[in-house]
Amino acid sequence: MLRTHQCGELRLAHAGETVTLTGWLAKSRDLGGMTFIDLRDRYGITQLVFNMDDNATLCQEARKMGREFVLRATGIVRERSAKNLNIPTGEVEIQVTELEVLNASKTPPFTIEDDTDGGDDLRMKYRYLDLRRNVVRANLEMRHRLSGSIRRYLDAQQFIEVETPVLIKSTPEGARDFIVPSRMNPGEFYALPQSPQTFKQILMVAGFDRYYQVVKCFRDEDLRADRQPEFTQIDCELSFITQEDILNIFEGLVRNLFVEVKNLDLKDFPRMTYAEAMERYGSDKPDTRFGMEFCNFTASTRNCGFVVFDQAEFVGGIVAEGCSEYTRKQVDELTDWVKRPQIGAGGLIYIRYAADGSLKSSVDKFFTPDQLKAFADQANAKPGDLILILAGVETKTRKALNELRLEMGNRLGLRPRDKFSPLWVVDFPLLEWDEENGRYHAMHHPFTSPKTEDFHLIDTDPGNVRANAYDLVINGVEIGGGSIRIHDRALQKQMFTLLGFSDEEAQNQFGFLMNAFEYGAPPHGGIALGFDRLCSIFGGVDSIRDFIAFPKNNSGRDMMIDAPSQVNQAQLQELGIQIK
Repeated sequence: MLRTHQCGELRLAHAGETVTLTGWLAKSRDLGGMTFIDLRDRYGITQLVFNMDDNATLCQEARKMGREFVLRATGIVRERSAKNLNIPTGEVEIQVTELEVLNASKTPPFTIEDDTDGGDDLRMKYRYLDLRRNVVRANLEMRHRLSGSIRRYLDAQQFIEVETPVLIKSTPEGARDFIVPSRMNPGEFYALPQSPQTFKQILMVAGFDRYYQVVKCFRDEDLRADRQPEFTQIDCELSFITQEDILNIFEGLVRNLFVEVKNLDLKDFPRMTYAEAMERYGSDKPDTRFGMEFCNFTASTRNCGFVVFDQAEFVGGIVAEGCSEYTRKQVDELTDWVKRPQIGAGGLIYIRYAADGSLKSSVDKFFTPDQLKAFADQANAKPGDLILILAGVETKTRKALNELRLEMGNRLGLRPRDKFSPLWVVDFPLLEWDEENGRYHAMHHPFTSPKTEDFHLIDTDPGNVRANAYDLVINGVEIGGGSIRIHDRALQKQMFTLLGFSDEEAQNQFGFLMNAFEYGAPPHGGIALGFDRLCSIFGGVDSIRDFIAFPKNNSGRDMMIDAPSQVNQAQLQELGIQIK
């Protein structure tokens, strides 16, 4: 080894020892007769000391070193006279007797510090430098701990890890596939997997009983903070189980992660139906760290003489506690906020319930004080509160009101990063209607089983069939989801027909799975947890990029290697591809 110790290892107990350290020069300070260097590696920082009186040549050599030079230093551990108790090694320093430059470095384009001066694009271009920063390294270390904890838990539950193919068949359901041309089969293409869904079901038919995989998945879709074109799932499938079994096992997994990684013991995770979540919060992934639930004013405002309410399909509001003193400027700013294209509301109506019990609203001329008081009572508002109301088409208005609720939660400090509120959302609709194409789509995927008690509705009222499906939500983020699967060929064929597949299309796309169901497929179900999102929740940030070693930007580009990129014409010709 080129070193005897790591840079975060030495303590007062090592005083007097001769040691050798290796690492990168983080900072250098020249104080006339002495020079100090902070030497950094993955494990920490140790201060190196060079004294002109002891060794002028070595001290002058040290002053020539630039930031991020790779050094090997040998010297004697001694107690520091000016201790730095902010770092674990802050009570000691190394009086250097030998110094070797293992490699020089150009001046980095940004500072390698927690509070760096580099922007996102610059840091992604030089990601290998960004990864040297403590905060980035700590994120990847936490990801590593989560991964290890997950594997230990699943191993103890008798799961077996099995790798499934990366080059698979393209399917029309779900997000867009990434397509890979086949040179040996001209005109034919593989797809990169959006998930190992059909393969893990095949493993259940094969009798593997409990499967898991920490697996890379790919989706060619528009990106945002919690999406990347390639991402990692904790993918799991089990046989001979019920929905309740799966919820209990994976609730146990997440609770175990919080205990091992954050030393937090979360209580049992509450359950909420999809219909209840939409009614109370306007979202199938509600943030339940705070209240501010919807109040449905639709019935009580019908035919009131106020055209906005009279013509609205839905009138709903939230109560912002203690906000009655919001100024007109603050309310106007909120109005502008909800009218942004991203939110899409037509406007905002407010009722100010002053601390003295008086009520003032933006629609005073349409409602009497008694009517405003009735609205306040219906919303369970109290003096000092502000009622915020939106009206319009139900689906769009509920979505906008949910966004307003989250924004008010942020402004009022009701969404702290160190508070965690898990929730199971269950009983999703099996299907959703696509107006543009005039057909149903599977809300999750076409292998999700309907609830047994809704089987009779499949042919007559498919829109009201509930799925045996469930999502895990933490702090308003969908961490994962799954379902009990269809394991009967006849029911799977019926599902494909309902989704608009002809028999030939179903056989062409999924014939291998339907054929497998004829050879003793057991009842089975599973779940997939978004590992990157789970990491971001534990890390207390919104972007999953911070927990991926080499992420893409919002355009799907790897700034460091400049991908995607063009390939030469010879490669394209070999694949039979022509680009105009």
